[in-house]
Amino acid sequence: MPSPTQTSMPIQGVHHTARPTWKLRETVEFYRDRLGLPLVHAISARGWPEGHPDFLHFFFDAGKGATIAFFYYIGTERPEHMEPNRSTFYDATHTAWSVEKAEDLQVWRDHLRAQGVELFYEEVEHEIIKSLYFMDPNGYMIEFAYQLRPMVPLDAEDAQRTLRAAMELEDLRDPAKFSCIDDVWRRKGAELAALEGQP
Repeated sequence: MPSPTQTSMPIQGVHHTARPTWKLRETVEFYRDRLGLPLVHAISARGWPEGHPDFLHFFFDAGKGATIAFFYYIGTERPEHMEPNRSTFYDATHTAWSVEKAEDLQVWRDHLRAQGVELFYEEVEHEIIKSLYFMDPNGYMIEFAYQLRPMVPLDAEDAQRTLRAAMELEDLRDPAKFSCIDDVWRRKGAELAALEGQP
């Protein structure tokens, strides 16, 4: 079985993320002109499979071979259920790009302000990542993230224990036993305590 920090499957990072847009000009001008991401490819196609609207699928260079892409479905209107919704659950689906140095966050902060882009969170530090967040014209959350330290095997081991505890609680299907993060910590703590007690 592969180590939790390695994969035996051939994968080379993210090629692209893709989302629909009903704001073609605003999206192109935001990513190409305001963020400065080169427009590198566009697919124009008749609808496929059958019943699918004709579309444009266009890509912006996001660095290191990755792209961010959009679908523009010709002649369609945004469905009501896809309207932007400022909520925790809606914003959880977002795109995060890496920057190389902590100072790069300040460079982006200054650039976005100069471009009139509102920053939702200017500096959030969550464990090993420091980030800033803003919205694109479609209401999609975008993040620039600086990794404060490399991930080490202990991170992967801890992740395995945390998610195992949470999945075991989820399997119980008992809201009284899985209603907050403390439930996960207690279960994980019990596992660690049992390991410490082993000879």
